Amino acid sequence: MFTGLVEGIGHISTVIRKSSDIHLGIKPSCFAAAQCVIGESIAVNGICLTVTEITGDSFFVDASLETIANTTLKSITVGRKVNLERALRLSDRLGGHIVSGHVDGVGFLITKKNSARSFLLRFDVSSSLRRYIIEKGSVAIDGVSLTVVRCYDSSFEVNIIPLTGRETTLLDLHTGDYVNIETDIIAKYVEQLLCGNRKSAEVGNNRNTISMEKLIEYGFGG
Repeated sequence: MFTGLVEGIGHISTVIRKSSDIHLGIKPSCFAAAQCVIGESIAVNGICLTVTEITGDSFFVDASLETIANTTLKSITVGRKVNLERALRLSDRLGGHIVSGHVDGVGFLITKKNSARSFLLRFDVSSSLRRYIIEKGSVAIDGVSLTVVRCYDSSFEVNIIPLTGRETTLLDLHTGDYVNIETDIIAKYVEQLLCGNRKSAEVGNNRNTISMEKLIEYGFGG
């Protein structure tokens, strides 16, 4: 579990493609590789990956076919800068939002505009992701917790303040660059509760399904 408050930037030091998997070496600049522990989770550009090896100034992780297919790892190269965040401690403040590191899909940068001391970045996403993104809600882009400023039919906009720009890779992006997107986990659970298990409903076992009608019946709507 993560917060989306990136600790700093690292660099990809090794890329070894093994059949359909990838073995990655990452050299962190925000903490020493020796501080890592085999088996711990680290968010790399928002992707929750497990440390499998520590050698010299790099830690190593493995990414499966499923992870590669749904993230920007398919185009990862040596030297690429990545955002890093180690897992949340129970004693830490939850300064960003709840981020699982389980990326929902990718989007790409449409525009990057200067706005006073900040930048407005607009990203195109699929309709399957856009449905979970709301204005003033939270979204993780390459592992960075951000507040959604505006929503459009197939895109959304976020504001990057100077500190976030300095401490992450977001301002290095160019128009057309792809990023990892993780939408707010709460929205997905709410949808599941509202829609219920469609397969169960089809066979008549829908007693536990929550609907808008049922919410209104119990006084949660009008």
